[in-house]
Amino acid sequence: MKSSLTALLLGGALLAGCQQNQPKTEQNPAAQPTDSTATHVPPTADTVATIGQPQLLHTLDEAHNTPDGLALAPDGSIILSVPNLANNAYPAVLMKMTDDSLSTYLTNLPVEPTTQKAAPMDLAFGPDGHLYYAENQYENSKDFKSRLMRVRVENGKPGKVETVVDKFGLANAVVWKGNTLYVTDSQWDLPGNDKGSAIFRFTLAELNKGPIHLQPKTKDPHALALFTTTVNETNVDNGVDGLDYDSQGRLYTGSFGDGTFYRVTLKPDGTLARQETLTLTGKKIPCIDGLIIDRKTDKAYVCNSRQNAIEVIDLKTLAVTTLAQNGDTDGRDGLLDQPAEVLLKGQRLYVSDFDKPERNFVNTRSDAPHTMSYISLK
Repeated sequence: MKSSLTALLLGGALLAGCQQNQPKTEQNPAAQPTDSTATHVPPTADTVATIGQPQLLHTLDEAHNTPDGLALAPDGSIILSVPNLANNAYPAVLMKMTDDSLSTYLTNLPVEPTTQKAAPMDLAFGPDGHLYYAENQYENSKDFKSRLMRVRVENGKPGKVETVVDKFGLANAVVWKGNTLYVTDSQWDLPGNDKGSAIFRFTLAELNKGPIHLQPKTKDPHALALFTTTVNETNVDNGVDGLDYDSQGRLYTGSFGDGTFYRVTLKPDGTLARQETLTLTGKKIPCIDGLIIDRKTDKAYVCNSRQNAIEVIDLKTLAVTTLAQNGDTDGRDGLLDQPAEVLLKGQRLYVSDFDKPERNFVNTRSDAPHTMSYISLK
């Protein structure tokens, strides 16, 4: 374990680096939209004893108010999606992040024609070298306006952005496994099941043939597995959210609304072989947002957004332990502020602090500063 002096110096260096690398906005600050949600009022005292040591990585301005999806780029940098759902007076953007810098990667994202908004969530580079991101239009329209987008990347630079799949309800997680792409839709409601969600499956060959138009409120042939959320006191009915696979190629996902954890076993061709609801031991997780699996250890790192925590699920034993947890913070100094996505790179777990609470969440309001955190796994 590092000495407290070393940790203090490291934290100071990171904070200084973040201040020097603030993302720039092309708008005149004096003309920027009024922030109706973010505030610098100190948060209430932590209601949960601090567990773990999340550290501050970057501080974002109000024009980048809901950091979310994380994708490891071929050059080792990280692409961050910022849908700005807490204050969508600002346009959504993609950013490029390293440990000591944060810069614009792609602006002017194509808006959905009827909502006139772009809302990138999870994202991942495909085997073709292009970047794919899920777009969440659900807060703008409940009429299946969400999409899967592809950013054509040439010589490491982002270029044309195009729609490859449309008519999702709430497109969310994006995971490539070989030449097959799996996407969660957190609001794939069917007749008689308005609390439904799904995992969808697309081959690269299909995506290259032209836009795929899903068939809302049906068992579309691309739907791999279907789920139902049990609504609790939060009144949140969003279903499966984060998605990844283990060392045996089995998919895992969890429900944002009720915290149910699922395993989906695939046939050799990537289609469904078996779908299971798993019983976890130890701490009960009431809400599962983004997750990532370390396939070397078969441990899943899970964002428990409701309780402002990062949980670890040992996929071999299904035991749950808490890696980090904070109370109702504003994210200052790197404390967790409603973690939504995680990315594992080496011995460091990167965390997006989404900071857009639902009812009965530990996090009670969206407030400045808007932050990215990391947790050392050494």
